[in-house]
Amino acid sequence: MTNSPPHFFSLALRPAASSGLKLALLLASLLALPVHAERLKDLATIQGVRDNPLIGYGLMVGLDGSGDQTAPFTTQSLNTMLAQLGVTIPPGTNLQIKNVAAVMVTAALPAFVRPGQTIDITVSSLGNAKSLRGGTLLMTPLKGSDGQVYALAQGNMVIGGAGASAGGNSVKINQLSAGRIPAGAIVERAVNSPLASNGTIMLELNKTDFGTAQKAVDAINLAFGPGTATALDARVIQVNAPARPEDRVGFLARIENIDVDPGQSIAKVVINARTGSVVMNQTVRILDCAVAHGNLTVVIKTEPVVSQPNALAAGTTVTAQRSQIELSQAGGALQVVRGGASLADVVKSLNALGANPQDLVSILQAMKAVGALRAELEII
Repeated sequence: MTNSPPHFFSLALRPAASSGLKLALLLASLLALPVHAERLKDLATIQGVRDNPLIGYGLMVGLDGSGDQTAPFTTQSLNTMLAQLGVTIPPGTNLQIKNVAAVMVTAALPAFVRPGQTIDITVSSLGNAKSLRGGTLLMTPLKGSDGQVYALAQGNMVIGGAGASAGGNSVKINQLSAGRIPAGAIVERAVNSPLASNGTIMLELNKTDFGTAQKAVDAINLAFGPGTATALDARVIQVNAPARPEDRVGFLARIENIDVDPGQSIAKVVINARTGSVVMNQTVRILDCAVAHGNLTVVIKTEPVVSQPNALAAGTTVTAQRSQIELSQAGGALQVVRGGASLADVVKSLNALGANPQDLVSILQAMKAVGALRAELEII
């Protein structure tokens, strides 16, 4: 059987017909694109493929007089380290260790990492060091939750910031007591992460949703054939993996790039009770309602009053406190809030009330109580 050369076809059209064909092709391509589709890798993770936290305790040296001043554990750690290096400190010696600081080292061990590879680490001061800028981290073992050493950390700290203090005043730019060391740890032990050891792969959705799980299953079965994927619940999807291990990486790469339309998320309003921030998604709706909200302000002023007798009187100078209390309440006329069919309408209606974010928190809670807010209210 011989291979025939490829054939190329050309089509000559008149200018009007050519422009019409281009417009038709453009419209067809736009209609073929998925609407609000996201890659499956952005909606789900693979069970067992995750980072593992590591932690360690170490010493940072070479600080410019900004190390720990009165931390006893720093002195004890320094004595232990010097003893291991063959340096004996006479008992009762008062060490002045202004250039040394005790630190905690944390890192995340990625999945499938192998011994000899490097990972980034975060170094944070444990004592009362003023700054870790310019310090050098001594060799620090990083352990996992099982107590085993998985990496060794060591390196020079670089912090973008500055600080100065004099006469009780201090100025500081950026955080000087913590920083990162890129590639500051070398992996010494790998974590076993079996991939489809029993012939199946579990995909875990980032958010629990029955509709998204079913759409993901339909998209996978459409790409690889019926029966490839099965939704076990609203979060976990079981996928049959290829029999040969060398085919599983390419199989997962294709699955991760499948486009899935998650649909509209649940309507939710998130309120931060500490900062007064209010965030809502695009599916939030409100119904017509009437709102009256007034601000009550109480101001208390206290100032000292000195009573001094005249020169001929046999009295003493007396100091007293005088307080003034002012109570004011802003107008809270009844305002009609019109229902909105989009997020822009909701924002426009709430802005019409003229309430600040703190007042908006109370208004949204009241609207939810009467059923005028069509959204889940979450307070963090």
